[in-house]
Amino acid sequence: MKKHLLILFAAVAVSCSQNADNRFMPAFTEDFSTPQPQFFFTKRSPLRYYSGVHSLSEENTDVMLLAITPSDPWGPANGGAEIETPRLTHFGTYSARLKMPDLTEVQPKAGVVTGFFTYLFVPGFGLAEIDFEWLMADPRLIYIGTWTSDPDDLDKLQRIGRIVNVETGEVLKTNYYSYRDAALVYEAPYHEFEPTDDAALEPRTIPSIPGYDASSRFHIYGFDWYPDRLRWWMEHPETGEKVVLWDYRGSTPDFSGIPQGPTKYLLNFWHTNNWSVETVPNSTEAPKYQYMLEADWIKYEPFDEINAKWLEENSKNTNTIY
Repeated sequence: MKKHLLILFAAVAVSCSQNADNRFMPAFTEDFSTPQPQFFFTKRSPLRYYSGVHSLSEENTDVMLLAITPSDPWGPANGGAEIETPRLTHFGTYSARLKMPDLTEVQPKAGVVTGFFTYLFVPGFGLAEIDFEWLMADPRLIYIGTWTSDPDDLDKLQRIGRIVNVETGEVLKTNYYSYRDAALVYEAPYHEFEPTDDAALEPRTIPSIPGYDASSRFHIYGFDWYPDRLRWWMEHPETGEKVVLWDYRGSTPDFSGIPQGPTKYLLNFWHTNNWSVETVPNSTEAPKYQYMLEADWIKYEPFDEINAKWLEENSKNTNTIY
């Protein structure tokens, strides 16, 4: 009995330590059922957001619509729409049910991008960006990966990434690059992982999902973030089983690629003028019309014990965290 009570008290203590730190978000599910989201705030013009409205593509579903327009400047920093948590998130499971706009007929070379991701640079811990991205010129492809950095210098970036064709189950690329290889990180060469590096390359293929198209219907996507592992996945639309897109437990010669510091949780919708999708050259056109991204729900399930341990181990260095 005493042993069980000690375990119970320890679990309660961990839970309380997490809940007591008001810098961090609790577990939540944002269902966008009201005109104002409960767990996210919007950026830029309010005319870009419509929460608690009926889905454009699915009956009996209320969603948040995020809009981009032809007048938007390119890039995620200034154009398009973006929502963000007001407080920090950390190790845990992140998931969302999303539907992208179908542009294959109206503008097949549109440079329209959806990002489901984390992002924050904290001095002493570096950048913590974990990405799901879709370029709508080919909605069969998913781009996943991370951006990390030197702990104290955001200009010193490093990247691990993978491109997956979900319809065919083919992994098109898995690679990395680092600021150590060039004066400008965007000029650095990509490197391939060693062919025998299972920790960095699994799975090498994924089960195909015939007819997969991110713009044809809602799909559920997510990632599980641990200190030593990142697993990106989606749910099979027919069976509900998790299809693992990348189970990364690896390292490069100079960095692990797995963010360590706290971050923020975001969804954005924007257009690029310099990033063509892998399969459609020159697919960087600005939007000709207004387009809408649909978000049914977004969920965060923190790993409370792991996060509590991290906070305890880094208690002397967290004064730089908001």
